[in-house]
Amino acid sequence: MDSLPASYISVIALAVLSGGTTLIGALLAITLGENPRMIAMGIGFSTGIMVLISLCELVPEALRIVGPGTTSLSVGLGAALILTLHILMPHIHLGKDSTAPASELRAAYLIVFGLILHDVPEGFAMANAFLSSPSLGLLVALSIAIHNIPEEFAMAVPAVAVQNRALLFKAAVLSGLAEPVGAMLGLVAVHLNPALNPSFMAFAAGAMVTVSAFELIPLAGKYGRMGSFALGVAGSVLVYLALQALFPHERSEISWLSIPTAR
Repeated sequence: MDSLPASYISVIALAVLSGGTTLIGALLAITLGENPRMIAMGIGFSTGIMVLISLCELVPEALRIVGPGTTSLSVGLGAALILTLHILMPHIHLGKDSTAPASELRAAYLIVFGLILHDVPEGFAMANAFLSSPSLGLLVALSIAIHNIPEEFAMAVPAVAVQNRALLFKAAVLSGLAEPVGAMLGLVAVHLNPALNPSFMAFAAGAMVTVSAFELIPLAGKYGRMGSFALGVAGSVLVYLALQALFPHERSEISWLSIPTAR
């Protein structure tokens, strides 16, 4: 049996480390509780990072390799999948008001399912980006790792409200494990058909932008702190530019062609 390529092992390790930052977000929820200003700022930061990575890294890489037609179709399919799952799978949209005492425990459980839907495409994007260019993959992985902290903080607030530390810990672990699962799905997809890697990146970008538009932005609106949300977005731009400077990546047109294929 052939051993896993080093690139695959690197992707899985990055996904595990990135998913682990969800625990930091859970600890912040315990420490700060429901702090509307901090939540709005964190969600602004989280949203900004997702959109920047999607539209400034993944989509341009796909456009350069496969052109606007295939890229647009892939982005649309990613968005459509997330919207379909949101309709079919039981979960609470993060922006929905669920503060009534009778619904807090149910809200805590259902928001976990919602966050898992968010984390799987992040892992998928990380895997595809790394296989296209390791430095691009590092940039995406670190950005997602930082993004996970405020996102998990917002998700953990309902569990803190019902004073259920066990639920909070399980939620953070499940949310964190969703990223390695998404990364493994990405590896399998590219292993079966390497030529589709640019399309997979665009697909993941469409999914992540849709999560931002339909989940994260409404959450900031719920707390009514759009000024804090804007500050978070501005902070995400600065962090993104710093990461881009630390991990410059040269995109090679044939880099994804060297990925081993299924036999």
